[in-house]
Amino acid sequence: MLFRHRLGQSLPADGREAAVGTEARWSAGVLALAVGLSAAGLSTPAALAAGRVDVLYAGSLVNQMEHGVGPAFDRATGDEFQGYAGGSVGLANQIKGKLRQSDVFISASPKVNDSLMGAANGDRISWYITFAQSPLVIGYNASSKFAGEFKTKPWYQVLQEPGIRIGRTNPQFDPKGALTLALLKGAETFYNSHGLLEKIIGVNGAQVLPVAEDLELSLLQSGKLDVGFFYWTETEDAKIPALSLPPAITSQAIYTVTIPQSATNPEGAAEFVAFLLGGDGRSLLKEHGLTLQEMHIAGDASAVPQNIKAIIDKAK
Repeated sequence: MLFRHRLGQSLPADGREAAVGTEARWSAGVLALAVGLSAAGLSTPAALAAGRVDVLYAGSLVNQMEHGVGPAFDRATGDEFQGYAGGSVGLANQIKGKLRQSDVFISASPKVNDSLMGAANGDRISWYITFAQSPLVIGYNASSKFAGEFKTKPWYQVLQEPGIRIGRTNPQFDPKGALTLALLKGAETFYNSHGLLEKIIGVNGAQVLPVAEDLELSLLQSGKLDVGFFYWTETEDAKIPALSLPPAITSQAIYTVTIPQSATNPEGAAEFVAFLLGGDGRSLLKEHGLTLQEMHIAGDASAVPQNIKAIIDKAK
């Protein structure tokens, strides 16, 4: 019995203990059965031989991972994708604190990966690969009373309207939250609008500040938010109207993937990363609104599993 931990959902303490105990007993039973079959000269069923791959990934990739890459990986390999989404910084902190086990880590910022590299950071990873990107945009609810104003007024004026409910992620846990603040600060100069950041972020008392990325999207879709800051892949995937921002002030997510040194299933992890970066995986990412970029290895290239490195070399 496997338990998929989704963003914003957690079992109570007694439920987690029961789940862990049940899974441990299930795993022990599987192992005993496999050993028995082997001793009897019988082959182990594929379902028993398959391994689980635990993947921590940026919350902006929920739909891609849960409904695209994850299921396709399961079908192609017989292994089982087990995903958990969250803010990239927060996930990295959980890896550092040994609060969450991960075979694969996908973040939305190379800087997050840098915080896991080197002796000073515990050598938790030794390499990572950049593989896709997505610009920051403003998404809004088409049914919001402010929706029409985005067609007649500059976006930064609409965001200052009394009562407008703005969503953004927490910069302490998510790179998108930090990019949002940087965008608004840059907009002050670009639009010659002194104090714009404070007017939009600091004064608007009705503002909602979700920590979870897919929670922000859900709040917008349900009408509890009027507008929010998202990556293009999120608004494109959810069919939400979005405003592109001037390149001079906007930034973008740069997605990376790595296998932590503490991975308990490194072989399955390498298989997952190879699938993600291979033709089928990249097609799925593109289908879900990501902009693919040339894959680049940062850190110790010699530590990258050979099946992954072969894909990168072939793509050059």
